[in-house]
Amino acid sequence: MILIVDFGSQTTHLIGRRIRELGVDVKIVTPDRAVKLVDQLKPKGIILSGGPSSVYSKNALLVDKKIYEKNLPILGICYGLQDMAHQLGGKVEPGIRKEYGPETFTISKNTGLFKGLGSREQVWLSHFDQVVKPPINAEIIGSTPSVEIAAFADDKRKLYGVQFHPEAHHTPNGRKILANFIFDFCGEIAAKKDIMVDQLVQSIKSSIAGNHAVCALSGGIDSAVAAVLTHKAIGDKLTCFYVDTGLMRLGETEQIVDTFETHFELKLKVITAEKIFLQALLGVIDPEKKRKVIGKTFIRIFEKEALALPHTRSGQTPKFLVQGTIYPDVIESRGTKHAKKIKTHHNVGGIPSKHAFKIVEPLRMLYKDEVREIAEQLGFPKELISRHVFPGPGLAVRIIGAVTKQKLDILRLADSIVVEEIKKAGIYDDIWMAFAVYTGVKSTGVTGDERKYGETIAVRVIESKDTMTADWVRLPYDVLSRIATRIVTEVFEVVRVVYDITTKPPATMEWE
Repeated sequence: MILIVDFGSQTTHLIGRRIRELGVDVKIVTPDRAVKLVDQLKPKGIILSGGPSSVYSKNALLVDKKIYEKNLPILGICYGLQDMAHQLGGKVEPGIRKEYGPETFTISKNTGLFKGLGSREQVWLSHFDQVVKPPINAEIIGSTPSVEIAAFADDKRKLYGVQFHPEAHHTPNGRKILANFIFDFCGEIAAKKDIMVDQLVQSIKSSIAGNHAVCALSGGIDSAVAAVLTHKAIGDKLTCFYVDTGLMRLGETEQIVDTFETHFELKLKVITAEKIFLQALLGVIDPEKKRKVIGKTFIRIFEKEALALPHTRSGQTPKFLVQGTIYPDVIESRGTKHAKKIKTHHNVGGIPSKHAFKIVEPLRMLYKDEVREIAEQLGFPKELISRHVFPGPGLAVRIIGAVTKQKLDILRLADSIVVEEIKKAGIYDDIWMAFAVYTGVKSTGVTGDERKYGETIAVRVIESKDTMTADWVRLPYDVLSRIATRIVTEVFEVVRVVYDITTKPPATMEWE
């Protein structure tokens, strides 16, 4: 077993996932309990995660220095590297240049940690502070164009540090680095461990214990998988609610009803609530408040509709609400002790504390690609499995500023054009998300030789695997041209289209 010390990184859980994929168990612990649990659990090695803190700040989050005296292999990642340097005679300072996203890592000494890698590797970074002096007796083994000490090693004490994130999908050979550490340095032995549908079904059955439940069905793969798993667990005691919020994509409600009537034997109730949501969002500009308003509105509708179900007349009111929450929703909503909140997901932090349900989230510790693997096991149609990610709050968080029906109509049409052209180009299944954003920025255009003061639409197309990191897609110019031309031609109010080329980090997936 490998012990992971969690300093609050958005990707701590992802480190654990990567190690589990290699067939080795992990335990994630907080810094204040790390030394005690090393003695209790007797791990083969330790990984220090990244985190949002600075080692030189007044309330710096540091692991007990005794952990370095346990004679165990230790790998520090990002902030973990900085903690190691800071406490073992090195030095950390604010960086001159931030490094967010892809960068070239040059290996100056190919130690066992980098076995099987070339002299130059693409890596994924997210940091500002940097190590300017390595720990005593450690040598520099790698650098980036901006950071001289991007990796160090003390082979005698088996202490290693990397400034980049080997767990990130966009560090192509990061898996090899983790494998070298846990197998060669820690002496672990791999054991195959699969996600089992039967285990998830049994867990749901145990949680709901024969009661009635409702499921919040959004039409996306997460909620669909949660619904089908729950139906396997409790059968007809499950009722699925799909709420047409008016914040959905073009033709979405019709597509969802058709898909679920064709492929699944679920009780589905469609609730039309556009007026309710638009009224609740009236004048709301802040994206965090939008998410909270939407979360509260959803839960109140579910409460009302649950009481109206036929079996509630005999006293069998649904006590459980099943949601398709996945791990990225949790961690971005500050799901661990030392993590920073990035944004409140309407189905995590957006739900009010007082409501009529017990929440069941069978997919809470899984990532999107893992959910898609389960969907394949369950026999889901390909078009639903490969469907692009869509935010729970819908188009409300793709509109900068207040939400109105007019803005929604403009964005819906522009968004449909983006998706249509991506599909025509044959690259829809190769990317993670492609969507339009209503920026709220007006600019001057020329149409029919006349001046026109109109809207600006941003287009974002990204590729990812687990949503924790993402890179923008280098779309062919002819595809970009067709998208822009169609939007300014077919969406009357729009005069300008821009393309977002920002990675995550520093940006998030969405525009908010």
